[in-house]
Amino acid sequence: MASPEGVGTSLPARSEQVARALAMAGVPGQVRLLAESARTAAEAASALGCDVGAIANSLVFISDDEPVLVLTSGRHKVDTTALAARWGRGTLRRATPEQVREATGQAIGGVAPVAHPRVLPAVVDEALTDYPQVWAAAGTPHTVFPTTAKELVRLTGGLLLPVCL
Repeated sequence: MASPEGVGTSLPARSEQVARALAMAGVPGQVRLLAESARTAAEAASALGCDVGAIANSLVFISDDEPVLVLTSGRHKVDTTALAARWGRGTLRRATPEQVREATGQAIGGVAPVAHPRVLPAVVDEALTDYPQVWAAAGTPHTVFPTTAKELVRLTGGLLLPVCL
């Protein structure tokens, strides 16, 4: 299970950056260091004892020659064609691991919705509103933080949209 950790503890450097960004934004939830990997939504849900749909995956896509962030519920996959049309953007294609690291400063499997070198255009999956609390990665595959869909919209400046059909 998760053990509470916060700023100034033995969190990895990337997670410390996320914890500072959350504190500066007034987010009450603390970054937690997990013994188990949370690289996938299924792993995170198992480690946290929650529904897989309550995991907010931070996915990076390339659209109109720029990286964009899509925070999706772990219970389904992004329909890139439908989302691009709803969002009013060009084609969405998955970013490579190198593009993800360049855009976020974080590796796939631990990408947080915050603490990137620059703010990315973002969408938050409407399905995350089905849960009173969701969990997002905090910069590494072993760190997460509790939040809400509404808070993710505020943190990212994103739009609340359905991301699948």
